Amino acid sequence: MATEAKYSIVREVGRGSYGVVYEAIVNQTRSKVAVKRMHCNVPENVELALQEFWALQSIQRQHENVIQLEECILQNGQVFQPISHRYRKSDSHLLLIETCLKGRRCMDPKSACFLWFVMEFCDGGNMNEYLLSRSPDAQLNNSFMRQLSSAVAFLHRNQIVHRDLKSDNILISHRRGSPIVKVADFGLSKVCQGKGNVNQHRFSSACGSNFYMAPEVWEGHYTAKADIFALGIIFWAMVERITFRDGDTEKELLGTYICQGKELIPLGEALLENPNMKLQIPLKNKNSMPADLCKLLHDMLAFNPKERLDAFQLEVRIRQISYGKKRQRSVS
Repeated sequence: MATEAKYSIVREVGRGSYGVVYEAIVNQTRSKVAVKRMHCNVPENVELALQEFWALQSIQRQHENVIQLEECILQNGQVFQPISHRYRKSDSHLLLIETCLKGRRCMDPKSACFLWFVMEFCDGGNMNEYLLSRSPDAQLNNSFMRQLSSAVAFLHRNQIVHRDLKSDNILISHRRGSPIVKVADFGLSKVCQGKGNVNQHRFSSACGSNFYMAPEVWEGHYTAKADIFALGIIFWAMVERITFRDGDTEKELLGTYICQGKELIPLGEALLENPNMKLQIPLKNKNSMPADLCKLLHDMLAFNPKERLDAFQLEVRIRQISYGKKRQRSVS
């Protein structure tokens, strides 16, 4: 990848509209890393790349359930330049904008501009594939819910709103034996300025994946609590194994929705059309989850953001639910 041959690409492991992810090896240590390449050929792509860089570098190595950035490298033609974490935002922003807006439109591969993110490697794939390849397990679900709640609370404490939480953007690592979830893909994230409550910041650009978007995101007026709605969709789908088939990729994905005839309507969109709609939780089997988990999901999926839990309340509540906890045997 670089002139010093610091990394060797092994294989492609994922591809999306914003970039390509490879498995790679650090030549000096032979350890595995994940390398994400983002094409900075238009301002929109540059903005996505910068948002991911700012989010990851601002929380470097602070939470085990958030993907760790090893380094970020700017490729300008055949020149590779590491972007130091010591750069001020304005410096890195100007560097990328200047590089990509000098008339280069990738007609000549030698003038291509890419941003490479070198991150920790997760050997378990994404959470969607991981769970759907296994039988339902309440204890595993409970562990994942606790880890994800902790990760999102950590991000919100650090003024970062993810804005694209979904099972495909959550990776699994087995480095410590039991599966560890890693929140990844920060291309749509926002690092809020200031030290106030993250829930006071307002966003207007509707973004994310339809089936995970909160009602207020569809309207274009929302806060960090949109992340909690997305987590509610993930948790509900994970517990009951509710899936839908993505129309573009034909992949089976974890996610809840409302059926209108043969059409599947994202839950957030359906709630926006009918705010008084009562959610049927659980959907499949009344015995599939205890009452305290049902109440938690209702509180995460509330139509009114003011009635919805925030990340800090969720972090406390998730530890109190009975679902998935081992029952202690009574001593006779």
